Amino acid sequence: MLIHQIPNSPPYLRVKMWRRLQKIGAVAVKNAVYVLPLSDQASEDFHWVAREIMEAGGDASVCEATFIEGLKTNELIELFRAARESDYAELSTEIKDLGQELRTAQAGDEAWASVMAGGVARIRQRLTEIQNIDFFPGAARKQAEVQVSELETKIRRAPIRRAQQQPGSYSGRTWVTRTGVHVDRMASAWLIRRFIDPAARFRFVAAKGYRPEASDLRFDMFDAEFTHEGELCTFEVLLERLNIGDRALRPIAELIHDIDLKDPKFGRPETAGIALVVNAICTKHKDDMDRIERATVLFDELYDFFKRR
Repeated sequence: MLIHQIPNSPPYLRVKMWRRLQKIGAVAVKNAVYVLPLSDQASEDFHWVAREIMEAGGDASVCEATFIEGLKTNELIELFRAARESDYAELSTEIKDLGQELRTAQAGDEAWASVMAGGVARIRQRLTEIQNIDFFPGAARKQAEVQVSELETKIRRAPIRRAQQQPGSYSGRTWVTRTGVHVDRMASAWLIRRFIDPAARFRFVAAKGYRPEASDLRFDMFDAEFTHEGELCTFEVLLERLNIGDRALRPIAELIHDIDLKDPKFGRPETAGIALVVNAICTKHKDDMDRIERATVLFDELYDFFKRR
């Protein structure tokens, strides 16, 4: 239980604390009295809120409590469920709105696909946030999970027209990406040199303030010709957009996807080891071109290994 008294100044503090308490899933049983089910995480969450209130000149106490008279345990549980049902209802409205866009929009181009995938990712993230504070799950949770899964399936199955380009249309170009290259940019640079543009030159620029030249080809950066699309990392986009069908590249793409997006989608057994090697390269080598040269050895040998298999 959190019992607090918030000072009148600054005026925004009361709203800020209210939002903080909403985010951790606390419910109010009295004015300025909030409760959470007893757990280490709840205790830690309340202690952080209490500290912030006291540092702002207010007063707060955190305690463990059992209600003996008045409010009953089952009534408390219903307060938590009602709060989460409201959250799920809002999420359901967002899901229906996005589903309507999916039904009425002119599906097909890549920009549409990117926007729709981004919307689904946002909804999935919101569902996860609600689930994390849903201490007494009910039917609303299951319904929301089904709705989000159905929407994700519709997005995956939606037809997308992608401009198919051939690697031969690129030769001796300048390929530009952000400084501080890591796994996706390192692997994409290797793919570009080995399968797309053997005479490629690389240039590394700051994310802000860069103005592309007419001859530049950008990858894995904002507004680039080749960058993340929906659930695809840049390496996967290069394979798909340039129609590179070498089967030995598929397991490498799966490794890059899971490491770059921190997503265990493919769950290959080599993922953790490759991630460690990439991190070791980045730790030792601060120069971007040095990182790419070192990664080239790694991906050459990975490719040869999968090719033989």
